[in-house]
Amino acid sequence: MERVPRMLGKYEGEKGGPLLLITAGVHGNEPSGVRALQEVFRELEEKKPRMKGTFIGIAGNQEGLQQNQRFIDEDLNRTWTDEKLQRDPTTHEEKEMQEIIQILKDYGPDKYPQRYFVDCHTTSSSSLPYISVQDVGGNNEFAHRFPVYIVKGFSDIVDGSIDKYFSKNGLTGFTFEGGQHEAEETQRNQESLIWLALKKACDLELEGLSCYPGCYEVFARQYPEGQKTFEIIHRHGLEKGDSFEMRPGFENFEQIQDDQLLALQNGKEIRSRWDATIFMPLYQSQGNDGFFIIKEVD
Repeated sequence: MERVPRMLGKYEGEKGGPLLLITAGVHGNEPSGVRALQEVFRELEEKKPRMKGTFIGIAGNQEGLQQNQRFIDEDLNRTWTDEKLQRDPTTHEEKEMQEIIQILKDYGPDKYPQRYFVDCHTTSSSSLPYISVQDVGGNNEFAHRFPVYIVKGFSDIVDGSIDKYFSKNGLTGFTFEGGQHEAEETQRNQESLIWLALKKACDLELEGLSCYPGCYEVFARQYPEGQKTFEIIHRHGLEKGDSFEMRPGFENFEQIQDDQLLALQNGKEIRSRWDATIFMPLYQSQGNDGFFIIKEVD
């Protein structure tokens, strides 16, 4: 896509309300969240609906988005570690990270005692939309206000994610995976989630907007059994230089069986050790998470 500005938009409602921060394009091969934000801001500016507080949208990896690459030097969703935050930038993604941090300094807790966030992503495999949440502070309670599947534990396993950084710095929120990168419905899922986040965080009046009532209906159609919550029980990680090929056809939240062939890694078969559910199978060239195994919890 054409180079996008870091600040994708800003919409202000009544003073004294919360901040809602939504990031998109943290991975450069996931542009649909950026397009979803652009559409939401377009309608907000046209209709001027009432809400409380301030809503901002921020683009993640600008260069990655322009080149349609997941990252340039390293994964921007792994750079937010204490070590990298405390040193001068040495990679392209560390520079982008510091630019985002500079913007956030204008939206601190002194101005906004209550701050919410959503980090928009997409998946390489076919998938229902879902929320990935770190169960700290008010994150889990906030996530359960949304009518989608919820997966807990990703940021506890993987260090350096942007949502973990936000949570550590007093924001309440989660990562939203809208669906497969190029799937037709993915941007619609992301727009719907953004509208619902504006409703639940900033008390936005949805009635009279083009998204209503579709932003509710789009998820109701995809989850006939209602909301479910899962926890990660295993991560199959990859090392630099590994050859990894996921067997074709796996979808997110697909049931797998013990001894089922899942992938080939460095020429060796990787077989399931569980009767469980596969999560985030890797179908792209960049990435260090081969797949995860999850189980449903109460």
